[in-house]
Order: sequence, then C-alpha cells, then structure tokens
Amino acid sequence: MAANMEQLYLERLGRYTTALRNEKPDRVPIRPFVAEFTAKYAGYTCQEVTQDYELAFAAARKCAADFDWDAVVGNMVYVWTGLAQAIGLKYYAAPGVEIPPQTGFQYIEPAENNAWMRPDEYDQLIEDPTGYLFNVWLPRVAAPVSEIGAPATFENNLSFLKGGMAMLKYFMAFGDQARRLREESGTASAIAGILKAPMDIIADKLRGYLGLLDDLQNRPKKVLAACEALAPHLFNVALGSSDPTGMAPIGYWMHRGCVPFVNPQTFNNIYWPTMKPIVQELWRNGRQTLFYAEGNWDHHLDSFAELPDRSIVYHVDQGDIFKAHRRFGDKFCLSGGLPNVLLGYGTEQQVRDACRKIIDGVARDGGYVMDASAIVQNDAKVENIRAMTDFTREYGVYSDGHSAPPARALEPQTTAALKFGRGTRRAPGVCTPWQEKKSGMPPISGDEAIVKRIWEENDGLGNMYIWQVLLSF
Repeated sequence: MAANMEQLYLERLGRYTTALRNEKPDRVPIRPFVAEFTAKYAGYTCQEVTQDYELAFAAARKCAADFDWDAVVGNMVYVWTGLAQAIGLKYYAAPGVEIPPQTGFQYIEPAENNAWMRPDEYDQLIEDPTGYLFNVWLPRVAAPVSEIGAPATFENNLSFLKGGMAMLKYFMAFGDQARRLREESGTASAIAGILKAPMDIIADKLRGYLGLLDDLQNRPKKVLAACEALAPHLFNVALGSSDPTGMAPIGYWMHRGCVPFVNPQTFNNIYWPTMKPIVQELWRNGRQTLFYAEGNWDHHLDSFAELPDRSIVYHVDQGDIFKAHRRFGDKFCLSGGLPNVLLGYGTEQQVRDACRKIIDGVARDGGYVMDASAIVQNDAKVENIRAMTDFTREYGVYSDGHSAPPARALEPQTTAALKFGRGTRRAPGVCTPWQEKKSGMPPISGDEAIVKRIWEENDGLGNMYIWQVLLSF
C-alpha cells in the first residue's frame, strides 16, 4: 500500500471516528449508505449486484474512489440472493427472477393466517430459541429443508451444505473488501456487525407485522417473554460480528417498533425494556451502536437519551434532525437527515441548500456525519449525490478540528454477558452444549480442554448459521 494512501486512510478513519465520538473533526465526514445506487453508477443492473456480490463489491469500491468519501459499507445491498437461493428461502423476491432486473430485492411479508411462526408456539421459542429456529422455523422458510421426523432428502442435506459454505465464503469476503477499500482508495469501513431489536425480529421474520399486532392484543406476556429470551442471543451475534478494534459501530436496523406501528405502551413495556439492555451491554464491552432509525422515531427521543453519552450514533430518516439535535446533540453523534426524495427528484442547488441547512443547524460543534436519510437506491441522481459530496467537502470545514485517529478504540468497561432471558436449553452461541456432547463420547484420555475448545468453536459456526439467516438474510 502506498504511504500516501495509508495516510489518507488514517485521516479518514480519524475524521469519521472523531465525529462518531461526538467530537469535532477537521471537517464533516461523508458516509453515504449507498446500495443499488452503486449499481447504477458502475453500470450494473440491480440483478447483477444482488446475485453476484463480487460485482456489488466492485461497484462499492468504484463509488468510494470516484466520489472520494470518508467511509462506506462494503456492500450495502447486503442480501446476497445467491445465498438465499442456496438455502431455499421463501421470503425474498430476487431481481431478475420474481421481479424486474432493475428493481431492488423485496421482502415478502407472510400472510396473516400463515405466518412463519404460529401463535401457539411462543413457549417453544421462549424455552429454546436456537432449537426452535432450526427445528420449526427453518423448515417453513426454506423450501428444501425437511420438517423434524420427515425423511431427509438430498435437497435438504444439500441446502445446509451449500448454505453454510456459501455463508462463510460471503462473510470472509468482507475482510478482503475492507482491505481493498483501504489500500485502493483510503476509505474506512462504516459499520461492522448486525443487531435488531427482539420485537422487530418477531415482526420481521417470525409472526409478521399483523401477527405481532394480534399477539400484542391477545398474548402480550408471551411477546415480552419471547423478547427477553431472544435478547441474549441477539447480543451475542452483535458482539461476535462487531469490529474487534471497536472503531466501527454496530449497525442496528430499526423497523416497526415505533409509533405508529405500535402504541407508546408497547414501546415502553416491551420494545425498549428488551432492547435497551443490549445496547448498554455492548457499550460496556467497548462497542458503539448505530441506531439506523428507519421511519420516524421522534416520539422516542427521550427514551434514547437515557443511554450513556457516546454509546450510540443516531441516524435520522423521516424524523426531524433538528429536533434530534436539540434533544441529544450534546450526547450522541447524528447522521443523515438529507431527504432521499431530494436526491432522486430535486435539483443540485436544492441538495446544496439542504446540506447547508443541516451543517449550519446540526454540525456546528462536530458530532455529525453527512448521509442521506435512508439507504440510497437507484432512483438517486448521480449529479445530486455529487452535489451532496462536493458541497459538504467544501462547506463543512472546522477551523479548530482534527483528523487524527483515536489513540485507542473505546475502552471496554466489562466483559460480562447479558443476564436476562428465559431460554435455558441452549446458551447464546451454542447448538449442542459440551457436556451433552461429552456424555456421548468415549472417555477422553488426553487433554479435555483442547477437545472442548475445538468442539465449541465448530459448534458455534452452526449457531452463527441459523442466527445470521434470521438476522441478515
């Protein structure tokens, strides 16, 4: 890597992380979450970047280099439909297959009377989340997977083999993508790891939104208990998939837990009490969480302000970024707030005017990252993305800021695991507990510790598989 490119990378990493810590860098960092826009810019279809992640990686690198951004996500398209098809997942419509090649992939909401999880199955989920996902949920959402007790088919066996190997191949490719972004354009990685709220998981992948609403009316205690059971597992995935250096925040994708999707009582009694401890525990382990507040979460700003200073980065979509700044601009870094509709249908001058308003009103004292309100798809105009970039680079300068990388990552305050949760059959990160495995083995004549360690490492890969299918695909 050329010395000047490494220096550029360190400056950008320093600029980005300084802002994330709600401090004042040398200028406003630029970190657009560009997804299908990268395909448009690089000359690919949505089908190409969704089906072939190497093309998606190349498109992200081209945008990072040509626009000279400070940080990007290695692949914001993220859902690799090749993996979804290898597993046989039923809940995606893939570009060029079920939908037109220039349309971004779509999630298919289950029918209210045929959700992936039945209303009478809460107790199974609560007692053993990992077992329920493997034994009940996966056979319903993955076409080739046989139900427990049914004959194992060639397609069933192959779906696990292909799915597991494809997942490792895909995830391992992100390391090389981060290296190439660093070496080829001096670009920092924007996020690492994945997190969703327990109640969002129920709405997104288990009961569906309408099913969740029915449960909140008829069995709210079951919903709460399920969220409590899921929380330690979601924390485990978030921490395990995070940036080991603690530099990049964990992406927390906020879906349907806000008003008006649910009422304030549900948020206060179920959603937030089972989500807040996860964020607090991640912070105690030296990890920031990026609240990607899709939709409008203004009603809940007071709740988020309960969190420790700097523990989160708050991204504004349809909410009021100036209201968010007034409420906790002195506590957390903010990002976003530039309307996607403006990037798609406005003029270059309108984009510059909006950027000026945000920088003047939100970024005066640092702690702001320029980005669109929501993930940028292929309706955004190239000239408007360039106007956002160029104006921010020229106007968003701090005379008294700096771009020096932090001397160290965020300091962990504890390594304790999240305590609450009712599932007892399998601990987070585990498929088959060591003692259960050991009981079926012949006596160990040598060093049990090494046998146990290697078993648990490989067993954890199986756990990663099912939880990443649930969270990421």
